[in-house]
Amino acid sequence: MAAGGAGLVSACSGGGVAPYRGPEVTRVVVMKGARRLHLLHASEVLKSYDVSLGFAPEGHKVVEGDGKTPEGRYYIDRRNPQSAYHLSVGISYPNARDIEVARSLGQSPGGDIFIHGQTKRFQGRTDDWTAGCVAVTDPEIEEIYSMVALGTVIDLFP
Repeated sequence: MAAGGAGLVSACSGGGVAPYRGPEVTRVVVMKGARRLHLLHASEVLKSYDVSLGFAPEGHKVVEGDGKTPEGRYYIDRRNPQSAYHLSVGISYPNARDIEVARSLGQSPGGDIFIHGQTKRFQGRTDDWTAGCVAVTDPEIEEIYSMVALGTVIDLFP
């Protein structure tokens, strides 16, 4: 981390994304009900975005195919510059508890939950259309991709 709390997230992520040279994003907050995603440095909101969620967004994701976006505390655990949705950053769903609950129901919890951009098929949509992910516009995912480092906490609230 650079002096003065400014972070540098590598641009080796592909997709022509410029490196971010600002305050470190220490937390991502998704307010599902308000359809908003906030990037925070401590308690300061650095950026906010409108989002689309899973096609059945109310409640916590329990099983694969339920169309719900998870709720709770997770971490940014991967980056995909070759995403079918322009770019994407992975959310660490499912955790051990998610797996336990789904297995108790005899089902899979699913996975591959990301914050991602759009594809031509979904370009410009503002309704809830994902399978459980958090979607933003392509220019917005470029900002998020450049600003958010692996290991960053993400809290998803109802």
